[in-house]
This record gives sequence, C-alpha cells and structure tokens, in this order.
Amino acid sequence: MIKEFRLPDLGEGLTESEILSWKVAVGDTVALNQVIAEVETAKAVVELPSPFAGVVAALHEQPGTVVEVGKPIVSFEVDDAGSANGGKAADGGAESAATTSEAPAKREPNLVGYGAVVEHAGRPTRRARGRAVA
Repeated sequence: MIKEFRLPDLGEGLTESEILSWKVAVGDTVALNQVIAEVETAKAVVELPSPFAGVVAALHEQPGTVVEVGKPIVSFEVDDAGSANGGKAADGGAESAATTSEAPAKREPNLVGYGAVVEHAGRPTRRARGRAVA
C-alpha cells in the first residue's frame, strides 16, 4: 500500500519550508522515525523523521525546492498486512502480544503535531509551595 507523507506544520504560522537535503533515496528501506530529510523554515533547520516503516517509493520534491505545508513530499510502500488485521500476527496475535508486553528501551521522537507520548497515568503531582521570606 502506498502512503504519502505531507510536509507537516513545523511551527506556529509557518506556511512553507525549503528542502535542504534528502537522507534517503528511492528504493531505500526506512524505519519508523528514521530521519528522511532536512528542511529549513524561516526559524530553523529541522530533520524530518519518517512517519512510516517501509520502502521509499518516490521523492516528490528536489533539494532547494520551497514546499508549502500539506503538500506531499515523499511516498512510502508500506506493508499493510499488520494494519489490515489490527496489528495482530497471522498466528493469532502471539507475536504482537509479546512485543506489547515489553517496555520500550528508550523514548522515540515523534512528528510535530502528532502529540507527545503519555508517560504517566493518573493525577499530576503537585509542586510544594515555597514560603515567602521577609
């Protein structure tokens, strides 16, 4: 299945970014959150992580091109076998059950706008109030 990655909003009010360089080429296999491109906004140079694991099918823009937010910049050929049955393996989910029970070794970066990873459940802890010193 082909999935397009559109240039995300990389900051408040930014409507475009210039592609500085591609870190992948057509035919490369990429992992989730692997850096695929370096882009420059009006405020900073940003590395874009891959939102999909798969094979790069097409690069829609060349380095030096200014791209508007929301335009497709790269397409991926992804394996939809895991997503078609809810992420369960063909053996009834034994593999997915084993991988979900393991704690992640490190926190992976996520794309801008996709939200932060929830680390704690329940009420947030309160800070102790400091006493005023005269």
